[in-house]
Amino acid sequence: MTEIEQLLTRVAFAARNTRPWGWPSLPAPVDAATLDRAETALGFSLPPLLAELYLRIGDGGFGPSYGLLPLLDGAPAGEPPVVAQYLANLEEARKDPEWPWPEGVLPISHWGCGMYACVDCRSPEGTVLLFEPNTDAADDAWYTDAPGLAEWLHTWLDGTGWYEESNGDTDLEPWPEFRIRTARATATPPAPAQAS
Repeated sequence: MTEIEQLLTRVAFAARNTRPWGWPSLPAPVDAATLDRAETALGFSLPPLLAELYLRIGDGGFGPSYGLLPLLDGAPAGEPPVVAQYLANLEEARKDPEWPWPEGVLPISHWGCGMYACVDCRSPEGTVLLFEPNTDAADDAWYTDAPGLAEWLHTWLDGTGWYEESNGDTDLEPWPEFRIRTARATATPPAPAQAS
């Protein structure tokens, strides 16, 4: 059994035996057509491990804190699904360029108070980021939570995540790629050419 298969087995066991706040039961996994619709709406593919979580474990409802959000249909307490949340974040960023949202960064789990666990779908390992908007500037709102989705899941399963009370306040490193990934969104358009 590969490491990923072992991890998926552990996640499946935890998903069947624990319920995040607000989830009365584990939703059924999505089918391939639902995953295709979600990826088409997003304009990019999910990292393979994230896709397997939705295809094999459930359409959200497991994981740390409030659990993973569903892909296309609403979660308990009116929480928007992943695709709708991502598209809304991009739209908000267009309206407020001081708070750009990086393309390909998918909010997968809500921490409360506007904070989200996000997966960078452009990184090969699916880097997990913490978006913490309760700050004065967007530059201070993005942190690297885990170098990859597999490591992030291990911290949840092992009870070693920064969010665990027993771990105290763990300082996360700022996400170094934030300004690089959002430079185009915040760039000042060139001035119109002067007629001679």
